[in-house]
Amino acid sequence: MDEPMEDMQPDSTQENQSSETTRKACAPLLRPGSMVMMTLTPEDYQNEYWPKLQGAIAQLLTMDPGSYIPISYEQMYSCVYKCVCKQFSERLYSDLLALMTSHVQMLNTQLEGNMEDSKKFIECFSFTMHQYLQALAVIVPIFNYMNRFYVENKLKKDLNEELRRLFRIHVADHHINTLLPLLEEVSCQPFAIAPPVMANLMRNLHSLNSEYVRLKPALFAKFIPSVLPPTSVADLEKYIDEVQQMQRDIHLLPDFAHHDQSRKRGCEEDISVN
Repeated sequence: MDEPMEDMQPDSTQENQSSETTRKACAPLLRPGSMVMMTLTPEDYQNEYWPKLQGAIAQLLTMDPGSYIPISYEQMYSCVYKCVCKQFSERLYSDLLALMTSHVQMLNTQLEGNMEDSKKFIECFSFTMHQYLQALAVIVPIFNYMNRFYVENKLKKDLNEELRRLFRIHVADHHINTLLPLLEEVSCQPFAIAPPVMANLMRNLHSLNSEYVRLKPALFAKFIPSVLPPTSVADLEKYIDEVQQMQRDIHLLPDFAHHDQSRKRGCEEDISVN
């Protein structure tokens, strides 16, 4: 005997469960409050997102070279990502430039307060520039998403270059005509400035603006390869004179130990040749 038609209909509870399972399997991996679904108001940006980024940037800019700051780079990158996706790119870029401009202006003021002592000024400038460039090596990656989708795409600029330019126009350009003559002077005094400090300073200046080489090409040539034209035979006499002058300068140093070159070295006098 045929079964009643109603017994052939799928159970409504099973159908609902199956439908729910299918819906969950096909649904995107989003949760209420996730980045895509959330809204970001100007108040959220002002009170939550920008303060987090501002605090991290301030720590990075004052971090001693080689030290470590315990901040969450993933959290900072996420803040930038959300701000860009929610159409806050222009404001974020503007706030970042304003913060960085204020910082480099403060650095310039600090350097102006250390100009009376030449050695201290050189060392302070070297440390300041190294610290700033080190901070950029972390700040720029944090803002990479903004750089790609706003700075490069819309403004046709590069964030790293723009932040380096701030230091160049607000700090380096202000002091370069004072700094380079001082560096030229101390470069003739061996170890007046620690060699690693001098080398690092000259490399950073060159990377910041290669046009600085035109101001003191011979000075940069001591630390940067290939900044001068290739040597010719006609230049040999000049280089010989420079070496001889350097030797004379070294002999005039009070701590230079003079040795009697007319005698054999002591270790050779008693050596038997038999």
